[in-house]
Amino acid sequence: FFSLPKGPTKAPTPAPPFRRVDIALGCSYVGEDVRGLLHASGGSSSEHPATLVLRGISVRDDGNLDDVTEYKVPQENPDSSSPIVFEASAQSVSIPHAESMLHADCDGEEVNCEISPYSFQRPGEGPCHTSSFMATLQLSSGISIALVLRGPHCSSWEEEHDATLHPKLRIPMSKEGTLLTTVEFQSSSCNTSLHTHLGSSVTLDCRFALAPSSSLSSLEWRRQHQGSGHRLFWYQVGSTGPAAEPKVHVDVVELRGSGDASLSLQGVSVGDEGTYICLVSTPLYQAQHIIQLHVAEPPRVRVIPTVVSFERDVTTTLTCSIAGYYPLDVSVSWTQKTPEDDAEIPLSNARFSSHRQSQDGTYSITSYLSISSATARAPATYSCHVSHVALAEPISVSAHLKAPEQTGSEGLVGGFIATVIFIVVLFIVLRRK
Repeated sequence: FFSLPKGPTKAPTPAPPFRRVDIALGCSYVGEDVRGLLHASGGSSSEHPATLVLRGISVRDDGNLDDVTEYKVPQENPDSSSPIVFEASAQSVSIPHAESMLHADCDGEEVNCEISPYSFQRPGEGPCHTSSFMATLQLSSGISIALVLRGPHCSSWEEEHDATLHPKLRIPMSKEGTLLTTVEFQSSSCNTSLHTHLGSSVTLDCRFALAPSSSLSSLEWRRQHQGSGHRLFWYQVGSTGPAAEPKVHVDVVELRGSGDASLSLQGVSVGDEGTYICLVSTPLYQAQHIIQLHVAEPPRVRVIPTVVSFERDVTTTLTCSIAGYYPLDVSVSWTQKTPEDDAEIPLSNARFSSHRQSQDGTYSITSYLSISSATARAPATYSCHVSHVALAEPISVSAHLKAPEQTGSEGLVGGFIATVIFIVVLFIVLRRK
């Protein structure tokens, strides 16, 4: 038996509606020197202020878009020193992480935008240059986005000789002085720096979307570390299947269906640390994302012995064993605290072994602290403190020095003296009677 809930049932919360907005980003245009030569043709690169305007981007309307208005192009005639305004239409290619870019200022996030020429005609080949551009966006949260922007065709300028060329880039511009472009290809990664532990599984995010006129040619994943690199995964459309290293996997069905080029890595080891490069290629374009994978393993800490009995004229050595950590850098210190102390007192007389590396690539080290009965105070607590990048806070492991007890020969002597005194006193009392 069961009872039905009383009162009206609550309808599920509807998903927020979508709204098309303009996203304007301050950028730098990199690629031309003072002579107007494109950097790819051998000239030295220089930066020029630019603005990227993503027109009509679909974002979720969470109720905070009332103040968002359409971007208005500044009313001025551009010259070679004016900021270059790129208007990008993305009607056929979705723009990822649009909400993050739109609310970047409010969220305190920085967006680094750089635009550079992708393909071009050399200046001597005619008055009009047909160009494509690569816009690279880096968000401080770790998001990376690459957009291939196809510029206007020179054929339109040749048919309409009254069209105006941009004074710096020498390509047709709009009546407002902007460069009208179309997003042909986008790729992104939601996290360009990952931290993981030994033995875990991790997914390196890489995704893309293409205009209907384009298609995927190949996907390649590479890893570089300490000056060497090799290919982990390779897939070419039309081939019999992908070529992959052990432990790595890319879902080819998702790759071709939804543009998910993410790489899954199983059983992470120290040797998997490094720089991973996701390279997506089409017949006309390529875009890559660089993802740093950091491996960190926290240390295991043990102090022996854990309890020490105070003995005169004896020096006791405490051993702090720190093992199984990666990377190499580790901080080890000792402190002492007695009941009379308000705080722990740092000790500087510890000794250390050299670092040792095990077969799995992790490190270990041993620290020794000598306690002399001539200078030690008992009872006391001696602590070994270990700090490492894989630890949220330092590890502290302690040993306890017990107060001295009357045992052994000292106890026998004391008992003998007490017995003699008792006999003498008893003899005197009896004699007086």
